Amino acid sequence: MEAESVVVIGLGRFGSALALELMRAGTEVLGIDGDEEIVQAHNSLLTHVVRADSTKEATLRQLSVPDFSSVVVAIGGDIQANILTASLLLKLKIDNIWAKAVSDPHGEILTQLGVHHVIYPEKDMGKRVAHLVRGAMQDYIEIGENFAIVKTTPPAAVIGKPLGETKVRANYGVTVTAFHRPGVGWSYTSVDTVLLDGDVILIAGQSERVEAFSLLR
Repeated sequence: MEAESVVVIGLGRFGSALALELMRAGTEVLGIDGDEEIVQAHNSLLTHVVRADSTKEATLRQLSVPDFSSVVVAIGGDIQANILTASLLLKLKIDNIWAKAVSDPHGEILTQLGVHHVIYPEKDMGKRVAHLVRGAMQDYIEIGENFAIVKTTPPAAVIGKPLGETKVRANYGVTVTAFHRPGVGWSYTSVDTVLLDGDVILIAGQSERVEAFSLLR
């Protein structure tokens, strides 16, 4: 079920970017932070923003946090506050809790507590950038264990002929799912799609194979 209202606890770089993106998507957002300057900076940007201590159960109840469909614990600088806040949210029986972890041991603690979604923003971004730095990929999204979607340019071997004839999946173990053509936009591919020089493609497959395919020229 799509979240209609979200509490973001901790409005640092990650929490702020997340909260603002939720607002742009039309989601009601309550921002909570302990720093008055940060709260003031977000005062006109979020649906509601308050200065409060999220490690106090009474405060969370007063702010009606249990009434929201999802809560994100974006506290990164104070691991103790992060863990205690997550624990209180579980005690309040919040159905959908996301919590930021700054290290693997931190994430393990959150998982053991029962947090539904543990995220590693810095770690995940580092891995993503590492893939981009290595090759010709324009974007890299890891979907799960050893599976990724990559945005790149098509190699010469698949340009100028129908995709069905290139046998990309059989030869390279990847699938070309969509392509972007200047002046036209994005379109799904079919066996009859003919890619041109200057197109951008989305390919899906095992991480090593999509990376190897993106290096072809």
